[in-house]
Amino acid sequence: MDFDGVIFDLDGTLADTLEDITDAMNRVLRGRRLPVHSACLDQLIAGYREHCLDKTRLYDGVADLVSGLRADGVKLAVLSNKADDLTRRIVGALFDPGAFDVVMGAQQGLPFKPDPAAALLVGERLGVPPERIAYLGDSGIDMRTATAAGMTAIGVSWGFRTRDELVENGATAVLEHPLELLELRG
Repeated sequence: MDFDGVIFDLDGTLADTLEDITDAMNRVLRGRRLPVHSACLDQLIAGYREHCLDKTRLYDGVADLVSGLRADGVKLAVLSNKADDLTRRIVGALFDPGAFDVVMGAQQGLPFKPDPAAALLVGERLGVPPERIAYLGDSGIDMRTATAAGMTAIGVSWGFRTRDELVENGATAVLEHPLELLELRG
């Protein structure tokens, strides 16, 4: 497998953010004296903004993967359906400056994934054609985004979804550990 660029999903791919998202939701619910796990979106997002880095952490091997790809001259990006400011904040806190060439979250005027528009825009900003980009993600939405954009869809097994979901939605490979991508690149 040969590629000149990699686009990473954020939640469930680069970082385990689930506990912070869950905690933000549960703070809202407790404040309203409701059972946990269904919420008011505005309060949820406000609480998450305050605490989005309390428990969030990189998955083992992700930092080494990013530095290995960077050392090989691969262009790197992050694309998330999370709000752009939150995406940039989290990536900025978890990685060294300059680790990624492009970091982009949800922005007004761009449709959410699985629509390929944002992925194609990221590819343009990287200066890499879609067929030379590997798109890593942990969900069927990520796999469908990659496929619709003409990129190579690569699933990650350590995220929030199942291997079956990844394969059913177009994953050409499913990684068990981040460093396997370096081996696939050869």
